[in-house]
Amino acid sequence: MFTAYLIITVITILANAGIAVADFLRAEFVVANSTEVGLPQNWLPWLAALKAAGAAGLLLGLLGVTAIGVAAAAGLVLFFIGAVAAHIRIRVYHNIVFPGGYLGLAVASLALAVVP
Repeated sequence: MFTAYLIITVITILANAGIAVADFLRAEFVVANSTEVGLPQNWLPWLAALKAAGAAGLLLGLLGVTAIGVAAAAGLVLFFIGAVAAHIRIRVYHNIVFPGGYLGLAVASLALAVVP
């Protein structure tokens, strides 16, 4: 079970760190997506910081600080539930798979972190 936890959590860390960098750099696809769902552009650095913090917390969890890893995974689950909800609220479904994928990774990381 640890192998699954390790693999899924590393993938989740890399995915969230990568999208956090894209948010910080205001990549064209990030700006287009956030505009489409009605997100103010001045929120991007704050959301990027939350994603980066989640990735860092997951890494700490892998390094043995289990409570931080679980809290980070739970935080990312809540974050991406909000992202999916924003897509649904505005009825932007054509790219909902992206926040849905991040949500799936966060849920898997959380589930595997709490399984004995």
